[in-house]
Amino acid sequence: MRIKAGRAGLVVPALVALAACGTGASGGSEDAKGAERSSASPSAVRSPAQGRLSSAALQGRWWTWAASEPEGTNPVADEDGSECGRNQPRDVWFLAGTFGTQAERTCGVPGGTPLAFPLVNRMGDPADCADFMSAAEGSAVLDGERVDAETVRGETITAQGVDGNPVTGTDERFSTTGCGLWVQLAPLRPGKHTLIIRGRSADFAIGVDYSLTVGTA
Repeated sequence: MRIKAGRAGLVVPALVALAACGTGASGGSEDAKGAERSSASPSAVRSPAQGRLSSAALQGRWWTWAASEPEGTNPVADEDGSECGRNQPRDVWFLAGTFGTQAERTCGVPGGTPLAFPLVNRMGDPADCADFMSAAEGSAVLDGERVDAETVRGETITAQGVDGNPVTGTDERFSTTGCGLWVQLAPLRPGKHTLIIRGRSADFAIGVDYSLTVGTA
C-alpha cells in the first residue's frame, strides 16, 4: 500500500494494502466499463456478484479497518496471521498485504462470509492515483486458480484510523482519493484453502501467502 501520512512510501496489496493518505477529489472509477470483476471459483459457495460492496464502500471500509490498530497488533504489519481477526466486520472478511515485504500467514475465517482485499492500493490525490495505477499490477491465486481483480483508477473515499496506527498515523477522519486492484470473493467452502497474493507498482512490491481455514456457517 502507498500512503502519504504515517508511513510514507508504503504499498499494501489485498492481502496487502497500499496507503497514501492525503486528501483529494475523485479521479473516476472503472466500475463497469473496462473493469475486471472477480471471477467465480470452484472454492466459492455462491456467485461473487451477490453481496458485493461498491468500490467506494470497499475502499473506505478496508482503509478504516487497516488503520484500526497500532503497529504492534496491526493486520498489515502482522507476520504470521495472528492478528488477522482484529476488528473484522460481520458482513465481510478483510485480508491485508504488507508494508513492502513478504509474509506467510495462517488465518481462520468464519463460514458464510465473503472475502475482500487489495492486490496493491493507494490513497492520495488524483494525480497520485493516476501515477500509481499506470504501473500497478498484481495477481491472486486461490487453490491454484487465478481470480480476476477490479481496477479502480480513482474514487473519493472516507476513512478513519486510530492514533498511532502505522497506516495513517492519526485518529482523524478524512476524505481522499482511493485507487488500486481489488478482489472480492464469495464465501469459501468450509475447510482449508491457499491464497497467494502478489502486487506491484513501480519499485514497490508485496507478497503474502495465506493458509485459510474456513469454518461452517
